Amino acid sequence: MLPGQRIRLALVLALAGAAACSEKTDRGRKPLTASARTDQSARVAVGAIRWDAWHGDKGTPGKAVEKSLGPAHWHYRLPFYAKVVGPDRVEIRADSQEVMDREIEAAAAGGLDYWAFGYYHPLGSPMFSCLPLYLKSRLKAKLNFCLWLEDIGPVEDWPETAKVLAGLLQEPTHQTVAGGRPLVYVHCQLTDKFGSVEAARNALATLRETSAKAKLPRPYLVLMHPGARQNRELLAAGEFDAVGAYALVPKGEGRQPYAALAAGAERQWDDWAKGGRKAVPLAMAGWDRRPRQENPVPWESGDWTRSTLHFDPPRPEELGAHVRKAVDWVRAHPDSAEAKAVLIYAWNETDEGGWLVPTLKEGAARLEAIGRALGRDDGGE
Repeated sequence: MLPGQRIRLALVLALAGAAACSEKTDRGRKPLTASARTDQSARVAVGAIRWDAWHGDKGTPGKAVEKSLGPAHWHYRLPFYAKVVGPDRVEIRADSQEVMDREIEAAAAGGLDYWAFGYYHPLGSPMFSCLPLYLKSRLKAKLNFCLWLEDIGPVEDWPETAKVLAGLLQEPTHQTVAGGRPLVYVHCQLTDKFGSVEAARNALATLRETSAKAKLPRPYLVLMHPGARQNRELLAAGEFDAVGAYALVPKGEGRQPYAALAAGAERQWDDWAKGGRKAVPLAMAGWDRRPRQENPVPWESGDWTRSTLHFDPPRPEELGAHVRKAVDWVRAHPDSAEAKAVLIYAWNETDEGGWLVPTLKEGAARLEAIGRALGRDDGGE
């Protein structure tokens, strides 16, 4: 590991430790005790994926997504913190404490229990800039968090990376499931990353051992690409506790109603249960990648990026009903859904068409509808 990488790792470990000692929130709610962490599984936990590319000129993704949402006909998607700065030009910057605090308030008011933050290495990358803001927020006890692993860095750094991950899993507001186990989603292809199934299994063993040394329960690992060839052997070997997804999009072309997108996701939940899989159902807040087709982003290629398939945006009530169905599915399938958790695509995949974050045009209508559907708009359920 290079000296700079060691410094970054040390900084994040220090940040995680300092955040655990943060002050009370406006609700007067203290960080969760160990017993309270276990009690999180008493209700179905509803979370949403965060994809934190909204950092402007600090990185290639930030510049690319501002370009994709620049044309005026996509401005209905702009999140509340965006600015229109010229003809077909926007600034969309979420990487500030003020924006993070407002996002926490909105998510909690809409009935969400947690966010899933993408883990990107090296630490200090702008793609990983929002989790530290969350950890520093005086409002963080209103909303839990977990991780979805995307870019876990060089193989030789993995032992140190596992220590960073264990430090984050120790956070008082880290989401737990199944009797207090830290919830972790795995999106990256571990077999490709580490070179073989055996090496990938050893890497997961390192994460578990490092977590145990930190006196943590065994992490609850959810595989987000269970159908990928590279993951099948790991899944068959019992390396994951459940399956899930980052996005669930049925096959097709052209314009489709949102109901078709929701129905496709709901069929997948049933297929997982019929196949005897433990699962965390994924609800879809939308899918329409046309902004990226008009202005392609540099990290994507292949025929799939040219698909004409897109879905009408959901009416808030449609989205709320879909999320409610996911919660009801969990309750109706206690064996398959032992984690008692739901994940939503997505909080802020705005240029791909999946968002819950309040927008300049729509406000918080989507979150309000979810809160009503879950009976949580007044603190219920």
